[in-house]
Amino acid sequence: MTTPSDFFSASYDDARRKFLSAVAEAGLAPEHHVNPNKGMEGEEIATDVVRIGPDDADIVLFTMSATHGVEGFCGSGAQVGTLVSGQAGDLPDNTAMVLIHAINPHGFSWLRRVNEDNVDLNRNHVDHTAPYPENPGYVALQHAICPVDWTDAARAAADEILQAYADKHGDMALQGAISQGQHVHPEGLFFGGQFEVWSAGRMRDIVSRHAAQARHVGFIDYHTGLGPYGYGEPISDHTPGEAGHDRLVEWIGDDVTSTDDGSSTSAPLTGVNAVTIKEASPQASHTLVTLEYGTQPVPEVLGALRADCWLHNHGDLDSDKGRAIKAEIRRCFYGDDDAWKRDVWQRAQDTQRRMLAGLAAMG
Repeated sequence: MTTPSDFFSASYDDARRKFLSAVAEAGLAPEHHVNPNKGMEGEEIATDVVRIGPDDADIVLFTMSATHGVEGFCGSGAQVGTLVSGQAGDLPDNTAMVLIHAINPHGFSWLRRVNEDNVDLNRNHVDHTAPYPENPGYVALQHAICPVDWTDAARAAADEILQAYADKHGDMALQGAISQGQHVHPEGLFFGGQFEVWSAGRMRDIVSRHAAQARHVGFIDYHTGLGPYGYGEPISDHTPGEAGHDRLVEWIGDDVTSTDDGSSTSAPLTGVNAVTIKEASPQASHTLVTLEYGTQPVPEVLGALRADCWLHNHGDLDSDKGRAIKAEIRRCFYGDDDAWKRDVWQRAQDTQRRMLAGLAAMG
């Protein structure tokens, strides 16, 4: 008997095999966007895409996994479950679903949140010909966020600086200073990049092609790392008051949150995926949601990211310390137990059904 845990995988390579096997079992034809880099084990890495439903559908619901590579375990499991359960085979009329599997395959394979350029894909969608958004908090804290040394003493000293900032400005202000996005420290955390990266270009191409005929576009982007363990927070990718936000509240419920009004576990961000999704399908209405699943407490999650940043800049992956850091970042973004996987799948399945029903009602 198949259970939700069967949809999830132990590695990127395992996830890709499971996804493509489910695609084949469903009698569907995938498209492959091969990344020019190799995975951690030297394997080919790619963004794989499958469309279910008519090519000229007026309504297209996209789901996407691994925006932040190591978070891909969650979204991949939800996408495999969609195929294996047959949910995607029962679509409303004039509707298609497009599953974008591992949009950041390099980060997924290497157990990194960022891509091959150390860029956070969900901060990269900005006008690279214009002045970049500023984040003075990050500039003030960058040497404490990503210290050169990762000894107990060096980390304790850096943590004191971060805690002093939180004491003065508040915990959410510290979270925002670290995670909002920055374009001044290419080796640092949450770097938005200084050009459109490979994954952002693939996203633009995939959405523009598959939504070319669409009048209504829905989008579910799977993430992990914030909130209570196993809870899937539906974060609106619209400003409260916008039609897309109001639709999410109507379709999903009053637990829809926003970074703009302070109701979300996430701080406000810059250069997010929604920018490119809207630009790539300008003729359509947009209803876009991020499903953010809780894993570990925020200080542990940020600590894992800081350690991984140090490791790739100054450490040795093939060492006991390197392997411990990789195990910790995986733990902080993947709740690798049956209960967590069940909760992820149930929320994903329910959200997909609500999004499809809401989009269908738009006609």
